Amino acid sequence: MMIPSFLRIDPATRRVSLDAGNPAFYSDPNAVYAALHANCPTFYWEEQKQWFFTGYDHVNGLLRDRRFGRQILHIATREELGLTEPDQHVANFDLAERFSLLELEPPEHTRLRTLVNRAFVSRHVEKMKPELAELANRLIDQFADKGEVELLSAFADIIPVTMIARMIGIQEEMGPQLLKWSHAYIRMYIFGRTREDEDGADRASREFSDYVKTVIAERRANPQDDLLTHMIHTEHKGQYLTDEELISTTIVLLNAGHEATVHQIGNSVRAILDSENEPRDLFKDEATTERTVEETLRICAPVHIFQRWVLEPVEIDGISFKRGDKVSLILAAANLDPTKFSDPLTFKPDRREAPNLSFGAGIHFCIGAPLARLELNVVLPILFERLPQLQIAKTPVVKDVYHFHGLDGLELAWPVK
Repeated sequence: MMIPSFLRIDPATRRVSLDAGNPAFYSDPNAVYAALHANCPTFYWEEQKQWFFTGYDHVNGLLRDRRFGRQILHIATREELGLTEPDQHVANFDLAERFSLLELEPPEHTRLRTLVNRAFVSRHVEKMKPELAELANRLIDQFADKGEVELLSAFADIIPVTMIARMIGIQEEMGPQLLKWSHAYIRMYIFGRTREDEDGADRASREFSDYVKTVIAERRANPQDDLLTHMIHTEHKGQYLTDEELISTTIVLLNAGHEATVHQIGNSVRAILDSENEPRDLFKDEATTERTVEETLRICAPVHIFQRWVLEPVEIDGISFKRGDKVSLILAAANLDPTKFSDPLTFKPDRREAPNLSFGAGIHFCIGAPLARLELNVVLPILFERLPQLQIAKTPVVKDVYHFHGLDGLELAWPVK
């Protein structure tokens, strides 16, 4: 396995030097992941000052290991851990994140997830299939006779945000504004974020929260058949969600409910068109469609990393960790582990190997996975059935952020009669 020139690996010490802002890396991270698997699947990333795991069994196991968690201040103080006080210029962001499902551990996580989970189970989201198909067809109608389209802005951006807004009970006209807030908000999660990123995320958090407060007030006064009303009026063991919990939960559902799926629609279409497979063969029935979707999720996942705090002293793969350390799990690299997947860098939709880890695992398994899978299984076949001669018109540019993986745009073309 050739090691890319911009990647330095010392297998003996398991030290890796890699600039996450190098376009050669974030444009094609799979090549780097393959080199890591071949040389040191568990490694210390010098620029990030943290240990990373890429092996499938390690990532899968650590996602489920209760000695690791998404928060640590429930068992230790900042002083004990040597952590600095939070930055005041991101106070609005921290407040919005305070009760995020992604950031909590039991029992708070259990209570919040129980109240929300019912809306996202497969049998419930399955009922959305007709309106999802109607929306996809309506969007395609707007560009089908033009012979060209930028797919993200005309299709991929619109579908997930529309569907999650409908579920929660937010006006669809808010879609463009929700996208702006979300794009600014998630820049807090990228490597190498700037003060400008942080200020933008904090401003978006304040505006996003203020808007959600108004919708909560409306639902209290005028309940509807939507998820927000359900969250407001449903109790768990005698407790209702507080306004702060409602705001955090609504924001995380809106962000997670569309951001990754937008990326994945673009990633999937590109992977299919770049492969040697005939689209009509990939979507000929529900079973082949499902396998195709899972293979795109495996080979070009939209979210690459989840971090965990070490909650108690532990040794993993010969590395000793103490309470308060942080580790990172590269989901997208685990999906390419050659011990689990044959010819892992090749798009093979007929695979029957290990399940991909793109939605995580354990108690933080993506609550929106059934919705995301439904969206992909419905809209991709419709797109390729309506436009069977789709081609990539211009080499796509990958967004300059890591560890989210998506395209800046996807220019497509097809012959028009």
